[in-house]
Amino acid sequence: MKRLFFVLLALVPLCSAQTSSVPLDQWKNVLLTGDAGSLRSLYSTKPAPRLLIPGGQTTVEEDLAFWTGLKVTAIDFETQLTGQPRPGLEQTIFTAKLTDAQGKNLYVSVTQVWQQQPDGWRLVVEERTAATHLQKAAKEIYPPNANAHAEIKEALANAAKSHKRVLLVFGASWCYDCHVLDLAFHRDDLAPVVEKNYEVVHVDIGEGDKNQDLMKQYQVPMDKGIPAIAVLDADGKLLYSQKNGEFEKARSLDSKALLAFLNQWKPS
Repeated sequence: MKRLFFVLLALVPLCSAQTSSVPLDQWKNVLLTGDAGSLRSLYSTKPAPRLLIPGGQTTVEEDLAFWTGLKVTAIDFETQLTGQPRPGLEQTIFTAKLTDAQGKNLYVSVTQVWQQQPDGWRLVVEERTAATHLQKAAKEIYPPNANAHAEIKEALANAAKSHKRVLLVFGASWCYDCHVLDLAFHRDDLAPVVEKNYEVVHVDIGEGDKNQDLMKQYQVPMDKGIPAIAVLDADGKLLYSQKNGEFEKARSLDSKALLAFLNQWKPS
């Protein structure tokens, strides 16, 4: 979806990733009952919720019809990232496996923002994909056993053949913003620019104890946070390195700014 993760740019950045969510658990339990009235009560009325689907904005009634029409009997969260921008506000990103009475599975990827209002947690923003029968392959962007030195060498060789540049993205699997940035690079407006112009290498820093030599080599200061980016030409020359944590709060970056950055450093 074109706007995924960028509908919330006005919010204060999330503080950290969490492993549980009270409003999400409540939403799950109500959805399993199939009671449209109870589910409707979870949507905010003031302010009215912003509900986005692949075709654009939708209404509460249409969103209710989507969820209750699935008639799910079981819900499993394949992935889940949750953070709190500030007290009383929670954002969660997840992929749900939905099982119906016939045992058939559907998969939906969702971003939700919940606000704690006087009468309980209420949904103020939701953006979701269409339901699919096939699960999107899970992607571990920072596999622990990856050899970053070898991957950079291979990327440089490929870049020389295809006249591209190499985009080094320093990060870690535990880093919320690293996942947000990676998903941003797969947006409909950004992905073609990335694929046409860059070989992307994810460099795992672990808990700050891995690939520190590469961070020094490519002049990316560890103390400015992750994700962090460096751009190389096909000869390995450093063209750009993040010096001031420009990508650390990826969740609050404007997509236009990301596109401008990619266009600025792509090959002439």
